[in-house]
Amino acid sequence: MNMVTTKTTPALWTPGDWNAFFGFGTNILVNMLVLTGLLRFVLKMPDAIVFGRILPAMGLMMCLSTFYYAWLAYSLAKKTGRSDVCALPSGISVPHMFIVTFVIMLPITISTGDPIKGWEAGLVWVFFQSFILMIGGFIAPVIRKITPRAALLGTLAGVSIAFISMRPALEMFMTPVIGLTCFAIILVSWFGGYKYPKGIPAGLVAIGVGMVIAWGSTLFGLDIGGVNVAGVKAAFSNFGFSVPLPAFGHVFSGFEYLAVILVTAIPYGIYDLVEAMDNVESAEAAGDEYPTTRVLTADGVVSLIGCLMGNPFINAVYIGHPGWKAMGGRIGYSAATGLMVIVLSWFGVISLMLAIVPVVAISPILLYIGMLICAQAFQTTPREHAPAIALATTPHLAAWATVLLSGALGAAGMNFGAQHAPDFVGKMAQNGVLAHGLELMGGGSILVGLVLGAIGVFVIDKKFANAAGFALAGAVLTYFGFMHGEAIGIGKGFGVQPQIALAYLIVSGFLFVLSRQPATARVPAAAVPAE
Repeated sequence: MNMVTTKTTPALWTPGDWNAFFGFGTNILVNMLVLTGLLRFVLKMPDAIVFGRILPAMGLMMCLSTFYYAWLAYSLAKKTGRSDVCALPSGISVPHMFIVTFVIMLPITISTGDPIKGWEAGLVWVFFQSFILMIGGFIAPVIRKITPRAALLGTLAGVSIAFISMRPALEMFMTPVIGLTCFAIILVSWFGGYKYPKGIPAGLVAIGVGMVIAWGSTLFGLDIGGVNVAGVKAAFSNFGFSVPLPAFGHVFSGFEYLAVILVTAIPYGIYDLVEAMDNVESAEAAGDEYPTTRVLTADGVVSLIGCLMGNPFINAVYIGHPGWKAMGGRIGYSAATGLMVIVLSWFGVISLMLAIVPVVAISPILLYIGMLICAQAFQTTPREHAPAIALATTPHLAAWATVLLSGALGAAGMNFGAQHAPDFVGKMAQNGVLAHGLELMGGGSILVGLVLGAIGVFVIDKKFANAAGFALAGAVLTYFGFMHGEAIGIGKGFGVQPQIALAYLIVSGFLFVLSRQPATARVPAAAVPAE
């Protein structure tokens, strides 16, 4: 009897893609709105550059990225015959959006008095980041192989708590009538399984209700949501059609700031490598296994294309794959988001969206994603590794607190980086604020979380030699400023943070000595009495 096998063609769109599209699309929209605000109001970039050069180039980059990851998901679905494959989410790297703005573009804009010079410096920053990603793509699989899942997902959980969940949560309680209402709409659907009439996506319901509340409040002279007719009228002035144009001359003009740029481009390039590995690991834990090398190389290539067309912001695979998959997202939501970005960025629609949609209506979606990512770290790893996951989150809390402290001092007219006089640090410590400690622990937080999490996992598993290896890696990374430091390079005599590097070295030696002890000398964790 002859058996005939048929290969099914993966569906390009499923009903669940609507949920993921509105969820992920609003996430991308928020990031684009924030980015536009940074360019216009912080860097004072002319609208002709913002809407005519940067946003169109950014739209092209993100469209290429989302289309590529949709194709990668299609290929995986076709290869495995599965119908539940979800595309990796991608877009502008949010942490880097702030780094390149405040650390590279703003200082150069202020020193030269020319925002165009700041833009050019940002382009060079992305230029080098792109090549670091492409080269690192061939190293990343090895790192994934030797690093415990709990360490990779643990440091990702820290990012999700500090930099994804906290700000939306605060925004929700600052405008609770919209924020908490929209959060409840999302919660009962995405956690509780409630289906809205006619299958309307929960994300769309939440945004619609938020807009109704915000615009309805204006009829009573209230300002719930910060939307008004005057803002909408002003937004139409930025309508038009702009396609990306080559910016080679601007890229090469920025090379005069190379010394300043490399100080952050190298460590944040490594940050990108680790973050992408974490996100690929997160997707694999959710059932979708993607090749790390191809993911990192793709991020580098599309970022380079965007840079050469005038975009000073790097592309990255986003955390949140399990969340979009849980909503029902498959292949189509990624490609649809790419098309949405083209419309928003090439036609000047971003300005109008900023005027009509209250941002707080979108915040609950980001909080939900952060909650899901953090939960995944505990749900998809051995139960006994939970303490290591908790340990991996702590550097991100320190980094988040550092950002808040820096912003507070900046609002008071002080530069946090210049406030390292012993008397100032001492006075802050006396009031319970260990500012320098926050900087040290939070510097390079994603790498710190990964190293500490890996040490924790291997100690729990009694693999002291492996733990010693990661402690040694921590010493080297700290010595050269990739962790706990503020700059790349060797300081006077011993390194950027010599005491921390030495501490890691001592820990490494201690763990190595323990690894040489007979197994009978090691007390099982379960045998330690609880207090």
